[in-house]
Amino acid sequence: MMLFKLSIKNIKKSFKDYAIYFLTLVLGVAIFYVFNAIDSQEAMLTLTSAEKEIINLMNEFLSGVSILVAIILGFLIIYASRFLIKRRKKEFGIYLTLGMGKRQVSKILLMETLIIGLISLAVGLGIGVIASQFMSIIVAKLFEADMSRFEFVFSQASMIKTVMYYAIIYLIVMIFNVFAVTKYKLIDLLTASKKGEKVKVRNLTISVILFIISVGILSYAYYLATNRLDSLDLFGFSILLGIIGTFLLFFGVSGFILKLVQSNKKLYLKGLNIFTLRQINSKVNTMVFSMSIICLLLFFTITIFSSAWSINVSLKKDLVYGTPADVQIISYSQDVLDVQEGILDKVGYDINNFSSYVKANTYGFEDVTVGALIEPIKKEVLKVYPNLLVDNLLPVIKISDYNKIASFYGRDTYTLNDDEFILLADYAQMIEYENKALSEGVTISINGQKYHNKYNECMEGLIDMSGNKSNVGIVIVPDNTDINGSVYVRSYLMANYEGDKDKKEEEFVKYGDEIARNGGFYNTKLDIYTASTGLRAIMIFIGLYLGIIFLISSACILALKELSDSSDNKEKYQMLRRIGVDDKRLNRTLFTQVGIFFMFPLLVAVIHSIFGIMCANIIMESMSVTSNMTSILGAALLILIIYGGYFLVTYLTSKRIINEK
Repeated sequence: MMLFKLSIKNIKKSFKDYAIYFLTLVLGVAIFYVFNAIDSQEAMLTLTSAEKEIINLMNEFLSGVSILVAIILGFLIIYASRFLIKRRKKEFGIYLTLGMGKRQVSKILLMETLIIGLISLAVGLGIGVIASQFMSIIVAKLFEADMSRFEFVFSQASMIKTVMYYAIIYLIVMIFNVFAVTKYKLIDLLTASKKGEKVKVRNLTISVILFIISVGILSYAYYLATNRLDSLDLFGFSILLGIIGTFLLFFGVSGFILKLVQSNKKLYLKGLNIFTLRQINSKVNTMVFSMSIICLLLFFTITIFSSAWSINVSLKKDLVYGTPADVQIISYSQDVLDVQEGILDKVGYDINNFSSYVKANTYGFEDVTVGALIEPIKKEVLKVYPNLLVDNLLPVIKISDYNKIASFYGRDTYTLNDDEFILLADYAQMIEYENKALSEGVTISINGQKYHNKYNECMEGLIDMSGNKSNVGIVIVPDNTDINGSVYVRSYLMANYEGDKDKKEEEFVKYGDEIARNGGFYNTKLDIYTASTGLRAIMIFIGLYLGIIFLISSACILALKELSDSSDNKEKYQMLRRIGVDDKRLNRTLFTQVGIFFMFPLLVAVIHSIFGIMCANIIMESMSVTSNMTSILGAALLILIIYGGYFLVTYLTSKRIINEK
């Protein structure tokens, strides 16, 4: 009982020391609960069975990611525990001097760790339960679901999972803490406050050389990542070079940054800059590896989050564009020239279930290929895309058929002279080259008849419904074009349901197998929406989950290092006071130290991210996904809240430590 009371008293006395530790535990528990409780949100949302399956699939992905998150949090908590033990070595030494055994000291630490753990778990779960209600709004927005049945939801399964993972992590932490205390000698505990970290002095010449090498390596990595994405091996090599270059950058900077500033006497000798710069140099010098890891974690956070959100925004816009009808049925049989007669009537589906529909056919000709449409610049394009399938046939459609589809889709219609054609395309990567070719003039031949382009650029348009802009080219020709000898015929029927669309969709998909057996294929708006929404949801939540954990990890490591240094250097601040430096100036120099310490890896990460986002944009453009400023601003806001929050807590806690009497 006495040990328990002493543990409670110690927690109250040292609660401010536990601020970073407590914050990390609470955030870890809350985030773990929120992302494992997503499946419970469907209870309050009106979702289709397909959307519920997507949420279940997403939850399986998040459960797998949770294992990685638990491992990261475990290492993070152990790292934080080291700081707390270091802060209290002298206290533990006094306990041993007063007659306590190491076992009793271990029991005190065990009780304190357990109490803090239980409080953190309770607070974290409370915050997580509240935050998960807001998460339901994000889920509803993604799935465009009805939230009229909104109610407070508690996920028992997520709570059990969170408690179970947390208990395993915390058990390991408690064992580590007890072992850490028992291995120390009494003299080490009593003199711990007089021991600081050994600062390694690096050779100036070698440091400068390594810094120059690192800049060269990173520059080449940036080049490969933004200009040589055609090779997967080179892309992987660019990532490896980025990691090596980052480590060498911090290693090199740590060896010459102080010398560089010392060369500017006016700056170096101003105010407390001598003290401030030496402190910063010491921190960076002793954390080269950690700073490199933190920088890379921040880089991944910015790139992953901004890319995931860009994909979400872009795909959402493309969905509206790419699904202008409720259903589309396509025949791949050369003998079927009318989907209604050739497929729907055969399978017994009543065409009157549609409120409106339109029919059209497309054709393929050996002379109308990707290569023929970019003929004026084919050699130039093949240098960039040597594996481009230039022999692929492009669909050809008569102007009257296309105008029927365009009117049905609510798009622009066109007119043509007898010797003209129009190229429709919306796939960003191909449009660039097709426009260039059209501007120089393109001629195609169908059954001996020549046609030249009416417009000097592609017109935006589509026939096939899709979740993204993937049309590389559709050729519109005059109605009098001779279609004899076409290599293939595709017969289309686009339609909108009559009445209750969800009910009509369920009735229609029952005929799916029969349609396939008769040489047909179908797309529905609901299927495309569900698939696209599922991809967006998985990308966003995994990106957000990992991004937040990486941010917490980075900020926590920096915070604990800064607090540890503040504790070690407390006597230095006391000496500055004794020679007349007031608290205001001391606090200002501390703020500068903490600020630079937090900003240095973030600044390098931002530079990495500029090229990382450029690389991601190139990859996303191949999927017709475009980047946007909203995603970058979202990543910045996330960093400001979490990283900035840790910075503020670190500064305030450090200020309290250096002001201790």
